[in-house]
Amino acid sequence: MSEPVTHVPVLLERCVSLLAPALQGSGSVVVDATLGLGGHSEALLQRLSSVRLIGLDRDPEALDLARARLAPHAERITLVHAVYDELPRVLADLGLHRVQGVLFDLGVSSLQLDRPGRGFAYAQDAPLDMRMDQSRGPTAADVVNTYPAERLARVLRDYGEERFASRIAHAVVRARETEPFVGTARLAELVRSAIPAATRRTGGHPAKRTFQALRIEVNSELAALQAALPAAVAALAVGGRIAVLSYQSLEDRLVKRVLVAGATSTAPRDLPVVPPEHQPVLRLLTRGAEKPSPEELVANPRAASARLRAAERLRDAA
Repeated sequence: MSEPVTHVPVLLERCVSLLAPALQGSGSVVVDATLGLGGHSEALLQRLSSVRLIGLDRDPEALDLARARLAPHAERITLVHAVYDELPRVLADLGLHRVQGVLFDLGVSSLQLDRPGRGFAYAQDAPLDMRMDQSRGPTAADVVNTYPAERLARVLRDYGEERFASRIAHAVVRARETEPFVGTARLAELVRSAIPAATRRTGGHPAKRTFQALRIEVNSELAALQAALPAAVAALAVGGRIAVLSYQSLEDRLVKRVLVAGATSTAPRDLPVVPPEHQPVLRLLTRGAEKPSPEELVANPRAASARLRAAERLRDAA
C-alpha cells in the first residue's frame, strides 16, 4: 500500500452542486455508496460542515485509504465494508430510515487500475484476478478457465458488448486446454489475435471489452446495481437527491431506466387529473446524461466515458 495512487474525482464540482441543496439541514446524511479513495466524500465533508457521511465500499484496501484521507472528519463518518446493493441492511444496522443524499461513482477505481497486482489493466502482466474484494469470490482466472465456451461468449457479449464474443470464447477454450490462464498479458494477446486485423486498428485496445465483461461478471456489478438503484431511491427523504456517475452504456441504461421511471406518472394517460398516488416520485435534475467538460478531460483523461444523472425525491411513495 506504499505505492502512490493517482485519484482525480470525476465531475467533482457538479456532483457536489447537485447534492448540496439537499444536505443543508442539521442532521443531514449522505451515502457515498462507492467510496473508493474518498475524493467526492472529502469535498462534501469539507463544504458541508454538519453533514454526516456513510461510506460503503467492497474493497478493504480502498476503505483503509479513504479512512486515512477522511480522518479530519472522523467524528462525522461511518465507513462500512459492503457492496452497494447492501445499502438497505447498512442503513437498518445504523438505525437510519431515510437519508438526504446518495452518490454512486460506478466502475473500476483508480486504486484498482493502478495496482498492477489487481489484474484489472491489460497494459501490463498481472495475476488474472479482477475482484474488487480480494477476500472472497471467484477470480477472472476462474471464469476464463472454467466457463464453457457458450457461457463465456454470453458474458463477453452481454457485459462487454463484444461482437466477436464467440470467436474469443472458443479461442480461450482451445488455449486453456494446453495451459490454464493465470496472467492478464496472455489473455490480452489472445483476444488481440482472435479479433480480425482490420478491427484491431480502431476503437482502442482490442481486449478492452473483454476485460470489462470479465470484471462485471466477477463482481456481479450489474446485478448489484439493479438492486441498489431502487433501494437508494426508496431510502431518500422527500427533498433528498441521488447522483450517479456511470462509465459504460450498460450502467447508464440501468440508471436512466430507474430515474426516468421514478420521474414519470403512473396514471393512465387519459385521466384528466392525476391522483397524488400516481404523481412522479422523482424530479430529474440533469437533462439526459451530463458529460465532463473539455477542460476536465485534459486534466483527467480517465473521465472521458463518464456520464452523470441525478434526481430529487418529490414525495413519499403511496
